Parts: sequence; structure tokens; C-alpha cells
Amino acid sequence: MQLRRLGRELKVSPVGLGCMGMSFSYGGQEERAAIATLHKAIDIGVTHFDTAELYGPFENERLLGKAFKGRRGKVTIATKFGYKYSDCGKGFDRVLGLDSTPENVKAAAEASLKRLNTDVIDVYYQHRVDPAVPIEETVGAMADLVQAGKVRALGLSEVSSGTIRRAHAIHPISAIQSEYSLWSREPEADVLPTCRELGIGFVAYSPLGRGLLTGTMDQPGALSKEDWRLTLPRFQPGNMDANKDLLKTLAEIAAMKGVSAAQISLAWVLHQGDDIVAIPGSRKIHHLKENVQAGFINLSDAEILEISSAISSDKVAGKRYSASDLDHIDG
Repeated sequence: MQLRRLGRELKVSPVGLGCMGMSFSYGGQEERAAIATLHKAIDIGVTHFDTAELYGPFENERLLGKAFKGRRGKVTIATKFGYKYSDCGKGFDRVLGLDSTPENVKAAAEASLKRLNTDVIDVYYQHRVDPAVPIEETVGAMADLVQAGKVRALGLSEVSSGTIRRAHAIHPISAIQSEYSLWSREPEADVLPTCRELGIGFVAYSPLGRGLLTGTMDQPGALSKEDWRLTLPRFQPGNMDANKDLLKTLAEIAAMKGVSAAQISLAWVLHQGDDIVAIPGSRKIHHLKENVQAGFINLSDAEILEISSAISSDKVAGKRYSASDLDHIDG
């Protein structure tokens, strides 16, 4: 695959792998199967792997540390910090709140390095903006980690244009990560233009609408009871029914191209600019292969316009996050 640039420091595969679902939120996965998927990803050209201390918490980083033993030189690892945790409970129940103090920035990095079994984190993201800590203080601490050789490049997740500019003035930011897909296009207004002005790469997470844009999920009953998506507005029965017509159109376009709806959705994201990389999640090897192949699909300007018009965010029933989760989005 033709590599794409994240800032000045890194080049990665246009289709990466979001690893969260292997350990967190979507029901998890047996370790052996997860490691097999991670190894297959490397074998077929994926170089960009995204995790976070939150995913588990901590379990997903440990998984990658095991999977990449002896393969570290073939992968770019991105992880995130920004929360404080209790010592008991499971999943989100352990999250006590945000913490992007300089002390936690550095302590979290040391812990992530240990779990990931590596000497350096390739991209270190602030997971969510902490309103109690000026972004300048947080990025200053992150920059210290670069100076110490423990981090190669800095990133921010779900941030506004103004925050990007303030952060970039302290230390060059290499990557901005936000949800971006056919029906989550908020970054197009300000964030993407700001990234392009400043030479920052853009990482699209949930480019397949957390599975809904694959066209294979008709009802919430298809998900396990532990699946976090059941709490999201777009996964409520009424909204899923209302969005079926959009998914039907997507399937028709995909059929005409001889590919899957998931591949069309992912190809559309990649066609929005050479500075965009996508990190769809995948726990199954056949889905992983399908996603990687989407990076080779060519769409004409007319096809992009048709897809953009048929499945746009203003036509979608339901917000992308619950109200409490949206409270943590900077902007």
C-alpha cells in the first residue's frame, strides 16, 4: 500500500487497525484469536495500530505488547492517555474522570511503555481534552516525553480547531484523531482545514459507523449484551429502522461497483484527502482483509458526489454519541 504521512515524523498504511474492540466495549475477543488477527494485519501490509490505556482498561495495550514481540520494527503504535481510574470494577466503571495534568501525562506514558513492551510510543494522544488543565500545560508535558525519546510524535483526539492551534504553538502536533465517516462529517467544517493549514495528519476512527455502515447490522439484537454500542443513539431500534433507507442506497452503490458496503464506506473516507488515514476496527481476519482491500478501490468524482449526497450526516437519525459522551468532546 502507498503510505500516507502523519505530520513530519511518520508514514503509515492508509488503512490501519483500531484495536479497541479486541478488549473493550464491543464484547472483547479471545486472546489467541486477537493475536492471530494482529499478525495477519502485519502480513498484509497494515503498519498503523491504534490503542489506548482506556481500552480494558489497560488490557488492550498488554495484548499489543504480546502480539508485537519480535515484530516491533514493522508497526507504528499509537496510544492515548487522559483518564484516572479506580482499582476495582470493569470497563467504564473504573473511570473516575479526566486527568491531563503534567504528572499524569508522564506517569501514564511510563505505564503504557511497560504494557506495550516497547521503548518508544510512536504517536501519543491526549484522549479527551481536560477542561481543568490548560492544553498548553498538557502538551508541554507531552513534549518533554518527545525530548526524552519516549515518544516520537504527538496527537490529540476529538479537539476543536482552536485547541489544535494552541497545542501546535507549544509543540508540533502530528495527528488529530476524530470520528469521521459518511454520516459523521463534523471535522469537515473546521478541523480538517486547520490540519491541512498546519501540516497535521488526520486519523479517522469509526469510519464504518461502528459497524452500521457495513450494511450487515439490522437490529441491536445482533450485538452482545456487553456491547457498549447499545448505549448509543444510532443503535436504538427506532433510529436503526429510520436509517435503513440510507443503508439500502449504500448497498446498491456497492453492488454496482462489485464490492461491499463496508468497502465503499471506507474508500469514500480515504478519497477525502491523501492526508487522511482510517483505523477501522476488526476482530475477524476476513473483515480485516476486506478493509485493507478498500484502500485499492478507485472512486470517480461523480461517484464520490453520488455517495456523499445519498448518505449524508444531515439525513441520519440519532446522534453519534450519548449526551454524556458528547460533553467530553472539545468544541
